Amino acid sequence: MIKGVLLSVFSSMLFGFLYFYSTLLEPLNGEDIFAWRILFTLPFLWLFTWRIGAFHLVRRIWGRLTAQPALILVLLFSSSLIGIQLWLFLWAPMHGKALEVSLGYFMLPLTMVLTGRLAFKEKLSGWQKLATLSACVGVASELAHVGSFSFEAALVAFGYPVYFGLRRQFDLNHLGGLWFDMTLLLPAAIWFACAGEVNWLMISTYPALLGLIPLLGFLSALALGTYFIAARILSFSVFGLLGYVEPVLLLLVGLILGETIESAEWFTYGPIWLAVFFLVLEGALFLRGSLNKNAHTG
Repeated sequence: MIKGVLLSVFSSMLFGFLYFYSTLLEPLNGEDIFAWRILFTLPFLWLFTWRIGAFHLVRRIWGRLTAQPALILVLLFSSSLIGIQLWLFLWAPMHGKALEVSLGYFMLPLTMVLTGRLAFKEKLSGWQKLATLSACVGVASELAHVGSFSFEAALVAFGYPVYFGLRRQFDLNHLGGLWFDMTLLLPAAIWFACAGEVNWLMISTYPALLGLIPLLGFLSALALGTYFIAARILSFSVFGLLGYVEPVLLLLVGLILGETIESAEWFTYGPIWLAVFFLVLEGALFLRGSLNKNAHTG
């Protein structure tokens, strides 16, 4: 469990940094960044999968496709689900929908916990129940503050549980499944790159992008790889609750960039920070118990 928690937190830190990193990629817009991110994530993801010895998982899916050609429909649907989420994350801030998408991410851990409980019969520990209750208070406050529940928020809050549930149901919840998800997005990425405001030929006129875009691909591959390894190790509910680490980090990035927290927003962020604290405390107690047990047996 500790390995999964550490990988999840590490990936959240990387995603938080990528949120800030995207501000360095001007003049690229959301669609441009989506395209170039996919194009340069793929080589590093393929290398990452090979380097940690997980390429046999890709071959396993190839074998399943040979025996069950209809599996390609599941893979295409899975790839479409994650592609929409990756695109929405970059599109929303540039089209006045950041608040709606942010609300979806606040609700997501709770919908993940609910999915884990109903679909996979998972049970929560005492600390996880406290974290869930505290998060519910924060989300309820945010819903009251926003005053609406948009399509964008619903797409995030319910789209990801469908995606991860599908992966588990069809035994695609590993790096091999991610490899196919991202690879099948390649045609869409090429189309956006060619049709975007900053196309292939124009990239060379922005020298900084020649280094920043490949680094974006490397960081994205590392973040996605560790994130999906954590998703396989952890239960659906714990993995979902750890999703609150990323919004906290994104908030810190926003504060670094000069944003401020309004007084009403403390009723949202306070309970969510408390929820993260409960998870950290449970992990610390679990780790201490494991160390004490090892010390006694040694």
